[in-house]
Amino acid sequence: MDRLPVELGALGFQAVVTSLLAIVYLRLWQRQHQAFFGTWALAWTLYVARLGLISLYIVSRLEFWLFLHQAVTGLTALLLLWAALQFSRGARWRWSYSWLGVAAVAWAFFAIVVVHSMMAAGITAALLLSGVTLWTGMVFWGYRQRVHSAGATVLAWAFTLWGFHHLDYPLLRPLGSGVLIGVFIDVLFIMVVALGTLFMVLSDGRRTLEQRTAQLEQLTQQLLRAQEDERRRISRELHDEAGQVLTAVKIELDLEGRREASAMVGRALAQVRDISNLLRPSELDDLGLVPAVRGLAEDFSKRTQVRVALEIDESLQSPSPEQQVVIYRVLQEALTNVARHARAKEVHVTLASNADQVVLRIEDDGQGFEHEPVPHLGLLGMRERVAALGGSLVIEGVPGAGVRLAISLPSAVGA
Repeated sequence: MDRLPVELGALGFQAVVTSLLAIVYLRLWQRQHQAFFGTWALAWTLYVARLGLISLYIVSRLEFWLFLHQAVTGLTALLLLWAALQFSRGARWRWSYSWLGVAAVAWAFFAIVVVHSMMAAGITAALLLSGVTLWTGMVFWGYRQRVHSAGATVLAWAFTLWGFHHLDYPLLRPLGSGVLIGVFIDVLFIMVVALGTLFMVLSDGRRTLEQRTAQLEQLTQQLLRAQEDERRRISRELHDEAGQVLTAVKIELDLEGRREASAMVGRALAQVRDISNLLRPSELDDLGLVPAVRGLAEDFSKRTQVRVALEIDESLQSPSPEQQVVIYRVLQEALTNVARHARAKEVHVTLASNADQVVLRIEDDGQGFEHEPVPHLGLLGMRERVAALGGSLVIEGVPGAGVRLAISLPSAVGA
């Protein structure tokens, strides 16, 4: 059986698989704009060219193709080494490094064209590829210790074993023997490297997303804290400054007998107090959560004529200040939504706690809803506040049977 077509077919198959690997790295470079992905894409492209050149040599036996094969092999090895340095150390290109590529081409010319020694060319190429591949494996072993990435583990093992495999080219497989086995082993390593790269990129992407999520949650907490501080400051200024001024004006008008003007100032004073209370109820700071919740429920009933049945667990453990603010704001927003949308006659509010969590439930007998409500600023605000403390929020609605909203906060938060 003529081995030439079989060997060429095997090399062609390896070239196709390697081309796919080059395309993977090229796409990663285009999406993530990381220089080492671009270098790896170029290195594997040259690897494909290397396979094509050795195929031409096998067919023609011309030293020219063998020289180009050895030169491209050296450049491929140097690019793989450079990609590993970019990945592990963030190395930057300097034109002084280009002499290494010139040296690789010069050595290939000397070994093939001048000395005509295939053994010298083959051994140096194998040692260079093996050394660079093993070095790349060491890079991924070090990366794995720092990051604990499953993809890096796969790549570390793949490049390490592949590096030892490169040594069998001049030692165990002279030209014409064992080519098929070597080719299929190379293909196997190429596929493993492609999978390991994808795993590593996905793992890095997930880790980056987790870090950004944590940063976003921290920023959300800071923004909510700043919002509450600003509301507290404005509420105090309205109560202490504007409220006192309006009270003094009202007293003067009463003394002068100007009842209509005094009544108008009284209404303005009541509005200022309502706004101050909506911004930050003084009861929440001065008396605590339970009186603030009772005051909110009573004020809501007076304004809307919707009855609020309030049930507070007598054994309610004192929530943390952060939890008190969240509970109050969620109840405030929920009652506002009842007044705007529910057409309810009664609202049932339950506040309880156990060893693990604090639970607030709000149920109305209004018109309910059939589909998930469209997120609006108030609902998003509730979710953000609850999520910032590690809690959960659930909204359930049944057409004609009202809406049920429940939040639970872990008891340990802020304690």
